[in-house]
Amino acid sequence: MTVLFTISNITEQQENHLQERFSDQSFVFLKDREKINEYIKNAEVLVTYGSDVTEELIEKANHLKWIQVLSAGVDRLPFEAIAKKDILVTNARGIHKIPMSEYAISMLLHVYRKERKVVENQAAVNWDRSYSVGEISGKTMVVLGTGSIGQEVARLAKAFHMRTIGVSRSGDPAQHFDETYKVEHLLSVLDKGDFIISILPSTKDTTYLLTDKHFDVMKDDAVFLNMGRGDLVKTETLLKAIQEEKIKHAILDVFEEEPLPEDSPLWKEDKVTITPHLSGVSARYLERALGIFKQNMHYYINGEEELDNQINIERGY
Repeated sequence: MTVLFTISNITEQQENHLQERFSDQSFVFLKDREKINEYIKNAEVLVTYGSDVTEELIEKANHLKWIQVLSAGVDRLPFEAIAKKDILVTNARGIHKIPMSEYAISMLLHVYRKERKVVENQAAVNWDRSYSVGEISGKTMVVLGTGSIGQEVARLAKAFHMRTIGVSRSGDPAQHFDETYKVEHLLSVLDKGDFIISILPSTKDTTYLLTDKHFDVMKDDAVFLNMGRGDLVKTETLLKAIQEEKIKHAILDVFEEEPLPEDSPLWKEDKVTITPHLSGVSARYLERALGIFKQNMHYYINGEEELDNQINIERGY
């Protein structure tokens, strides 16, 4: 079979390792994206970050049976076209749990320890010990999304003796959570959280899930952190919550529009911390993603019915 890679940052060493491990297969490591239409015609397997998978590309993929997306997000894939050709889709769900959980804890400490003030004082050569700082230990964390990332966030929260509450579509129990609830009970849960952490993907059920009424019930000293998808809440809703002091602070790694426009009012809010969609960034990202692909490649070659991280085409995740 032909396995087409359209990721540009794979190393020669990684390419050689794949070719040696699966020596009976034909690998094409495409560096020139303009040639993708030429090579997709014969590919049975496509390994991609997802941004180059369009409806037009799928139409030209005469032999494609499996798409391995080396990211967790698959919301931009042309699922209707993929479903028509009965193409299997898997993603790299789970590889983000370490960097994203570290990001979450570090950003909560950033806010509570007032680290922005520390940096400003250093730049101003100002020895100032007059302001107070808080502690995140012993607080209650509400996590929207109880998958692998959410569970790792909750595990780290336990190191700070936090009470952890999870919210998911099913509401099923999950590791490291003291309590779990269905999304339909969200309004009755949010008022418990000192920290509200969202890791939800972008689906028809989560788009603009949070509205004014959700921020109305949050504690006025709560910290809201979104590192899932930017369409969870409208920007105007977030701004209103901050400006009307419905919450203490918002930490935002994802936005409705990315990159965040220079004229966005979010940049000017002192009680908003902005990071450029980097919560999942790690020097070990590709190494971990390729590990998932190699395991799935083994399953695929051996005719296994289920691959790891298989996407439900109807649900979109």
